[in-house]
Amino acid sequence: MPAPPPLAGLRLAVTRDFVLDQVDAGVSAAFERALDLLAKAGACIRWFDFPELHELPRINAAGGLTAAEAWHGHRQWLQGDTPSADDTRVAQRIRRGAAISAADYLDIRSERQRLISVAGERLGDADAWLMPTVAVVPPKLADLAEDAAFFATNGLVLRNTSVINFLDGCALSLPCQRGDELPVGLSIAGLHGQDARVLQVSRAIEALLQEHT
Repeated sequence: MPAPPPLAGLRLAVTRDFVLDQVDAGVSAAFERALDLLAKAGACIRWFDFPELHELPRINAAGGLTAAEAWHGHRQWLQGDTPSADDTRVAQRIRRGAAISAADYLDIRSERQRLISVAGERLGDADAWLMPTVAVVPPKLADLAEDAAFFATNGLVLRNTSVINFLDGCALSLPCQRGDELPVGLSIAGLHGQDARVLQVSRAIEALLQEHT
């Protein structure tokens, strides 16, 4: 693999839209600290607007492509009265796909292509798109005992990674917390086909984070 690029001059895109909603204090502090380190190393932090991301909850309200495709693959084990070996909460999410029609599925795919095009315009010539990998630090198991709390937290935990998945992109996560802090991930993301560039940029960022955290 080619040597990592110099940090000075890297174009790193960041948006507050959607992916920074409900980010807790620990994640916010670690993320802002990482951005500050990158800026001091000479990287160009470019803030951009991506309000269309707020449409994702509506687009995926019935479970999205994941539920539809998971139901297609698992329905033989989840139909009928026979108890499933799947985790109850996982099975509940998969069963949502049974209610997604072919027309709904195609509508979601159409929306996906529209947002992929918008993402390409918004990111432009950026070398990578940065965001917190997960909006919250790891929760306590006791706080997830009730289904309502579990699914609310689960949705928040999966949100940012699902953005990149929905946009058919690629990403990896680097730890960016200090030694005395709970784990926080810095997501370095790109669009379809940008895997090699994401890896190269991440190698440069990883060296900086390891030096300072």
